[in-house]
Order: sequence, then C-alpha cells, then structure tokens
Amino acid sequence: MDYLRGFIAWIAFAVASSYSLQWGAAAGLVVAVGVLANELRSGTPAGALVLDGSSVLFFAAFTSLAFAFPHCPLWGYSGAFSLGWLALTAWGTVAVGRPFTTGIAKRQAPPVVWEMPFFRRMNTVITSAWATAFTVTAGSVVAIHAAGLGSVASQLVQIAGFVLPVAFTRRYVETMRARRAAAR
Repeated sequence: MDYLRGFIAWIAFAVASSYSLQWGAAAGLVVAVGVLANELRSGTPAGALVLDGSSVLFFAAFTSLAFAFPHCPLWGYSGAFSLGWLALTAWGTVAVGRPFTTGIAKRQAPPVVWEMPFFRRMNTVITSAWATAFTVTAGSVVAIHAAGLGSVASQLVQIAGFVLPVAFTRRYVETMRARRAAAR
C-alpha cells in the first residue's frame, strides 16, 4: 500500500473541497508539502517522490488560482483538473522512461532486480494502468458535470478511478511474481 501514500494530499483535497474549494486546495497543499518534507527528511530518494513533487506543484498553483478567482465557473471541473494533472504526471513519467511507480517499487523490491527488464516492464505497465485510469476518470468527471448528474455520481466515478488501478496493481504484481517464480 506504499503507493497510496502519494495520494494522501489528493484525498485531503477531495474531502475538504466538498466544504470549500479554496480550503480544500489549501488542505491538499499543506498535506502535499508535509508528505514531501517528511519523505525527504527520512532519506527517500528523489526518484520515489515524483508524484509527491507533482502534487506540491499542482496544489500550489491550484490554491493560488482558487483564492484569486473564487467564483470561476471552471471550478465545477476541479475533480477533472486534478485527475487530468495526475494523468499528465503519470503519462509524462512513462514518456521519459521513468514510470512514477518505479521509485515506489524500489522501496519494496530488492536492489538486485531494479535494473532487470521485467522490473522496468512491470512498472511501465503499472504506471500506464494508473495513467489510463486517471485519463478515463477525468473524462468521465467532465461528462458527468456537463450532464448535470451531480456530485454523488462524480464521487463514485472518482473512487472507482482509484480503486480499479489499486486492484489492478495488486493483481498484476502477484501474477508477475508467480510467473517469475514458475519460470525459475
């Protein structure tokens, strides 16, 4: 569940923004900065903190804009903005050949496997699954908002947008470990 640590700020944002978008964004920023600072203090390598750094950037910009333009009609799409940012982050890490899950996986896998092709391939597949989930969920949230289906529908889709890649990640890692063990 180590990979869920990177989403704590996003969860804080989702919960707090149901009361106030501006304060939800500020809560996300405070939590993102706190998590990043804690991880840096504990000696976590920068490669494992891509999502954390991206979260700080998003929430710093989003908080500033939310307070500067509190009545902007685009704020109804804040869930889509946040998921879109996560999608861009995930796809960007895949594009540059450094999937964001690699740093997280290195905290759980022995160093001997880090440079092996199967390890790199697994992280590319897992990060691509997360990126796909973020992309599809962002698009779904836009469609739900545009159709006026309400916040409950949006929240359910957003929950599914995190639960499904978590389930995929667990299952995929188990399957790949079993295949690797069988091949030995």
